Amino acid sequence: MLRAILLAAGCMLAIPAFAQQPDLTQIAPVPTGYQAKTTAWGEPDLRGGWPIDHLNGRTPLQRDPKYGNRAYLTDEEFAQRDQEVQALARRYQNEDSQGTMGIGHWAEVANANRRTSWITSPANGRLPEYTAEGKKLSGEMRSTWRRGQPFEWTNDFDSWDRCITRGLPASMFPFMYNNGMRIFQSPGIVALQMEMVHETRIIPTDGRKAIPTQIQNWLGESRGRWENGNTLVVETTNFRAGPSATNIGTTGSPGENDTPVSEQARLTERFTMTGPDSIIYEFTWTDPVVFAQPWSARLEWQRDDGFGIYEYACHEGNVQIRNYINASRAERAAAQQAGGQP
Repeated sequence: MLRAILLAAGCMLAIPAFAQQPDLTQIAPVPTGYQAKTTAWGEPDLRGGWPIDHLNGRTPLQRDPKYGNRAYLTDEEFAQRDQEVQALARRYQNEDSQGTMGIGHWAEVANANRRTSWITSPANGRLPEYTAEGKKLSGEMRSTWRRGQPFEWTNDFDSWDRCITRGLPASMFPFMYNNGMRIFQSPGIVALQMEMVHETRIIPTDGRKAIPTQIQNWLGESRGRWENGNTLVVETTNFRAGPSATNIGTTGSPGENDTPVSEQARLTERFTMTGPDSIIYEFTWTDPVVFAQPWSARLEWQRDDGFGIYEYACHEGNVQIRNYINASRAERAAAQQAGGQP
């Protein structure tokens, strides 16, 4: 209960005071006055627990076109979102009262917030248009999120289906569960542990050279540097591309998880400490092969060193891929026998 109260208080602090900011299209600039404490070796100290479960309150990746260029909801719109979130939060108790277990026991929901989208650029809060090549690559992607797609082999699944990775930038967005984040540091290294798929991003800050472009990783290859005594800037390249590469995969993202990644993708991130228990996280994703222009997002993090990260048992006996394929083959065989399409 205490944790819930603290999180709710943090969410209220993150909501802008509209009496002082009447323009709902503008997000306040990132504060720069805070100076983070330093580690024993002299670098800004970002260490601790930074779970993003408090952001899982129905804010979508992309903005609904009806909001235009507004970054924030009005009071009336926020009240409606708050009612929706409260209804979702009651699912657990509703299932218990009915003696059932369903999505209420699986999905988590946080307090509503006023943001209309996580995307801040373009100004409409939506992903840019695909290039012609981006459309082609998207059409070649395979995933369990795609409706009506047959499953014949492992390359009919994306990397998240196969419990390999949620990828980037997806891993930096909230989801309905497994939102734990932890930052560790040692001289010249920042490590970002992510609960989903139990991955850890290793970010050198010692000025080492980039690796050859021929070496590609699911989470790319990162290099970090420090700015202004409170900001970690990270540049990530060398992403693994292909039809089963990673998607965005968060609330309000393209529904069939068909957003491709090319070898030219670049992720530029800024982790700015704005107080002892707050970080503003911003990034810009540039992929000229896929998108007609770069796009950016911004999220506000809150410290919670007591957040527990548990086992991420994604494989569940390592049978799901086989089950999908067997079921898909059986469905197609039955349809063919009935005179339908194979």
